[in-house]
Amino acid sequence: MDLSVVILVEMLYAVASLVLISSGLAVVFGMMKVINLAHGEFMMMGGYVTITAVGLGVNIFVAMLIIAPLVVGLIGLVVERLVIRHLYGRLVDTMLATWGLSLLFIGLATMIFGNTTTGISTPIPGFTVGNYQINGYNFFIIVVAVVLVIAMLVVLKSTRLGLIARGTMQRPDMAAALGYSPDRIYMATFFCGSALSGLAGAVLAPLVGLVPTSGGAYIAKAFITVIAGGPSLVAGLISSASLFGVVNQVFTFAISPVFGEVALLVSAVILLRLLPQGVTAKFFKGKM
Repeated sequence: MDLSVVILVEMLYAVASLVLISSGLAVVFGMMKVINLAHGEFMMMGGYVTITAVGLGVNIFVAMLIIAPLVVGLIGLVVERLVIRHLYGRLVDTMLATWGLSLLFIGLATMIFGNTTTGISTPIPGFTVGNYQINGYNFFIIVVAVVLVIAMLVVLKSTRLGLIARGTMQRPDMAAALGYSPDRIYMATFFCGSALSGLAGAVLAPLVGLVPTSGGAYIAKAFITVIAGGPSLVAGLISSASLFGVVNQVFTFAISPVFGEVALLVSAVILLRLLPQGVTAKFFKGKM
């Protein structure tokens, strides 16, 4: 019984982690069709902002949930105004530009913070379940992921701003004819996607040692999760994250964490071979 509880918590944590890692990319790539290869570096910056703010005496939860998303969102806003807005509709050019930005951010982070591993301790202590130890911070990550998914659903489906953003991504000419500026909506959407990436990096920072190249550990999982999810933004994110998170943890507990990572990648390849348009192209049609 105790082992079942531990496995369930770890599966929920794995799913929640994939949701957090992929949410910012889901907005930028899923809505705007921008291949942002600097997504991992936005997460890395969120982690460094959190560590810096905590070092200056800011409450860790304020640093993670408010300061890091805001700062990274503003950095994303500058990137969109200076680079991305000139490349909409040019996938290869955008990919090359964001790859260059990722190298720039890694270089700047190395200059500012050095190439040594840094981090912060988890603010929530662990506890025991029978003979097993569970990290209490995992529950915080699960809660943040659930709140984030609900917020995305509410904003995109039930608010005027979300409806305008969705409509603009599909038909910018119609949005312009109705008096809305596609340029400003693209800018706001990229800001939100960048802020979500910063939030993910900030929330995960207490669990990992942070170095300037940490973003590379997230980018593959994020793209796999978003692409495998298919055209529906939130439904696709939840479905693919749930599938890959469960597969990862089953093989992790059964064999080893290395096999868990390999199983995740293999399951992604099989899924995309069977459903090349993603899960929500076949199932959950019409869902947000």
